[in-house]
Amino acid sequence: MKSPIAVVVLAAGAGTRMKSALPKVLHPLANRPMLAHVLANAEALKPARIVGVIAPGAAEVAAAFAPYPTVVQSKPLGTGHAAKAALQALEGHKGPVLIVFGDAPLVTTASLRKLVAACARAGAAVGVLGFVARDPTPYGRLIVQDGELVKIVESKDADATERTVAFSNSGVMCIDGRLIASLLGALRNDNVKREFYLTDAVRLAREAGHKAIAVAGEEAEFQGVNSRAELAAAEQALQQRLRAAAMAGGVTMIDPATVWLSADTKFGTDVRIGPNVRFGPGVSVGADTVINAFCDIEGVRIGRGVLVGPFARIRPGSEVADGVHIGNFVELKATRMGKGAKANHLAYLGDSDIGANSNIGAGTIAVNYDGYGKHRTVIGADVFIGSNSSLVAPLTVGRGANVTAGSVVTEDVPANALAFGRARQVTKKGRAAALRAKLKDRAAALKKAAAERSGKK
Repeated sequence: MKSPIAVVVLAAGAGTRMKSALPKVLHPLANRPMLAHVLANAEALKPARIVGVIAPGAAEVAAAFAPYPTVVQSKPLGTGHAAKAALQALEGHKGPVLIVFGDAPLVTTASLRKLVAACARAGAAVGVLGFVARDPTPYGRLIVQDGELVKIVESKDADATERTVAFSNSGVMCIDGRLIASLLGALRNDNVKREFYLTDAVRLAREAGHKAIAVAGEEAEFQGVNSRAELAAAEQALQQRLRAAAMAGGVTMIDPATVWLSADTKFGTDVRIGPNVRFGPGVSVGADTVINAFCDIEGVRIGRGVLVGPFARIRPGSEVADGVHIGNFVELKATRMGKGAKANHLAYLGDSDIGANSNIGAGTIAVNYDGYGKHRTVIGADVFIGSNSSLVAPLTVGRGANVTAGSVVTEDVPANALAFGRARQVTKKGRAAALRAKLKDRAAALKKAAAERSGKK
């Protein structure tokens, strides 16, 4: 581990089984592209270099690798051919070279580090990560004798004895940087597919008198993604991992299987989460906060001791300070809620600033769009907004002001002012009975007319 590490990420696969215009490695898991997971795990090793191998014309994939360089595999001629494409970018590197796959996002940094460390201890030229498969049928087998990896045999080429071996090849490989050029240069494509197999590096290393080893990992880490069904399976596996990490960090989940997290979701301690809650990208939640059932939260920083939901939606660009209440059927969009502010029922607050300890009544709407542009509503501290109010932006309501229920407010309200924005009530005494009689007569006439029309037909 003392030698600097280089990481080669193979991401040139066509991904035809995905049936998508989006390159396979850019399909998201936990709201982050698969490739980004692979790069994050590689970055945690603090490597000297990361190099991506991409297909011709894969500009989107190249952009996803930035700031790391990419090289192009000119033709799809196998994993060995793809790894060869990276040799020029590795020139001068003498430490271990990890070769990983852009469509294998569940491989952990810990397993990669374990492989590199094992190669260093054993003085191995080649090391391979393997796993004991519940069903090894589709996988190449790692044949180990006396602690050394003798060969990797593809499933279709295995004899009866080799087919009984459950120790399977993950594809992740570590090669001594001093030997990688000679080993990959010796690869041949004298096989049925006429492809260059990276697995042949094991045989070539041993033929040259070098050592090869296999290191065991957990099968759950080595789920590749080649189809939409496998993408869904990888999502489930990653969600289980994220939930387990959150609960280990002090988060309570009433029904963990129904809580969906993003790769970057952050929680303080003693956060409680109800069932059927989705966290989109860019969410952090402070300690002692309660997220009740059926909430959708994305792109927001939530403070300590906040109460959210049930059935609340918080959209990107929002900030929720300590002690805020966001109640049932309340939606925030690009809105900042000051400390202790409350919006407990049935409100839409878009492009708004809500001051500390202000209360937003049920049915309140921040009317932020005029058909041409979005405008902000700014509400000071200690403001009371009555129920069923419409706040037509751009608008400022000063500190300590009171907007009465049912108001449509179109002009700024000064501090400590009382604002009415509704028609004056008119009461006609004794007129209810006459109105009922009139309505009854009209209903009867309509019914009679309908019957006559039906009879004519």
